[in-house]
Amino acid sequence: MENNIREISNQFRIYGDFIDAVPYGSGHINNTYKVTFDQGGAPVSYIFQKINTKIFKNPFTLMSNISRVINHQKNKMDNINSSTRRALTLIHTNDGCNMYDDKCNNFWRVYIFIDHAKTYDIMEENSLAFNAAKAYGEFQQTLVDLPGERLNETIPDFHNTPKRYDTFERAIKEDIGDRLKDVKEEVAFILSRKSLASKIIDFYKKGLIPERICHYDTKVNNVMMDDKNGEGICVIDLDTVMPGFVAFDFGDLVRTATSPVAEDEADVSKVTMRIDTFEALAKGYLAEAGDFLTQTEKDNLAFGALLITLENAVRFLTDYLQLDTYYKIHREGHNLDRARTQIALVKSMEEQFEKMNEVISQI
Repeated sequence: MENNIREISNQFRIYGDFIDAVPYGSGHINNTYKVTFDQGGAPVSYIFQKINTKIFKNPFTLMSNISRVINHQKNKMDNINSSTRRALTLIHTNDGCNMYDDKCNNFWRVYIFIDHAKTYDIMEENSLAFNAAKAYGEFQQTLVDLPGERLNETIPDFHNTPKRYDTFERAIKEDIGDRLKDVKEEVAFILSRKSLASKIIDFYKKGLIPERICHYDTKVNNVMMDDKNGEGICVIDLDTVMPGFVAFDFGDLVRTATSPVAEDEADVSKVTMRIDTFEALAKGYLAEAGDFLTQTEKDNLAFGALLITLENAVRFLTDYLQLDTYYKIHREGHNLDRARTQIALVKSMEEQFEKMNEVISQI
């Protein structure tokens, strides 16, 4: 692996002597490495990612989105000296491209590594949850006036929940791995809530909410948090930035930040939606996004959290029934564990839904 990345690094405008390359992060899709070079006697690191072309079938349109978003972010920054910490910075190839194509369907990109900051898979402090949500709100606010044509949909119908249900029902019917018999309770739970699937899309079709530029993968670990003050300094993982609806962005943040355990926790009795963390997220997000949201968008933020959690239960269980072809797994039944935690989180949100809406209305 190191020899391969060392060779790939020669294709980019990176100076210095290669030191090492190690796997980095906890992403489910792309292969990511922290790669370090000796530059004038000091170690300097970069993030190398091999784009998963099974998921992102057109890496050129993907990178077009990312380049436009990053450039717009940097153009709006008052302090250019902090731009490499406040927004991702792409390193170009020797030919001036934003990624390297090895002609064997392997596409690599490189970012400057953001030092003195880290991500969190679990939010143990509400102050961090507030700051992460604030960063996402600022990210959306910054892109409200992105010039030019509509961004590409890097994964068409990514948060089209009715179509996710259609795929789920096909997986049930086909049952290619004979796994259905073991998940009938989970299947029944998901199917019983199918009527919720189209609510956000129906609002859009009726003209009640606008389309926005959304991150669409607002997991809590996609914000870099400053080591010194815990501030959310940079939103990362821009592969799914595309046109969409803010309910899903806020909702996915709630989904990943409010549970005290990881999304693949095997003991679902530990899963709950912490209302105090939800309140911190809502306050942080609306501190930045509140000025541009419509009232209908704001009124459906809590519902967005419930729906996106349900959608992820659908997606994880679909992948389990289809023999784990989408998400990376690290053990037998990994996607089933993920689906069960999402179901438990939906139940917890349903029990607290009135309080969630009350929190939003009071901000």
